[in-house]
Amino acid sequence: MKIAIVEDDQVISQMYRIKFESENFEVETAENGKLGLELVKSMAPDIVLLDLMMPEMNGGEMLAELRAQDWGRNVKVIILSNVGEQEIPPEVKNLGVSAVILKANMTPSQVVTLVKKVLST
Repeated sequence: MKIAIVEDDQVISQMYRIKFESENFEVETAENGKLGLELVKSMAPDIVLLDLMMPEMNGGEMLAELRAQDWGRNVKVIILSNVGEQEIPPEVKNLGVSAVILKANMTPSQVVTLVKKVLST
């Protein structure tokens, strides 16, 4: 399985990279939405972990752009953020988000479990 992690905090990004690689995922990372779009296009991941608050292009903008492309319309996306689900704009959720993870509330192991569950549906 291939996962793209689009997250500007390098410590968090690397923590998830290590955890997913230990679970036999192929992992690539990008630190903003602009690079994340390029990564998703070139990598064709099975799922994307997407932070919302990032420089250059935020997660909501990236998701809107991703869904506007034929190659990005059906990619599974999980929002990984420090804002609660109720604070995520409806227009972002309406772009086909599989789940929303509040970073502070889930361990990397719990995130892996959720990703596997989303991929199995």
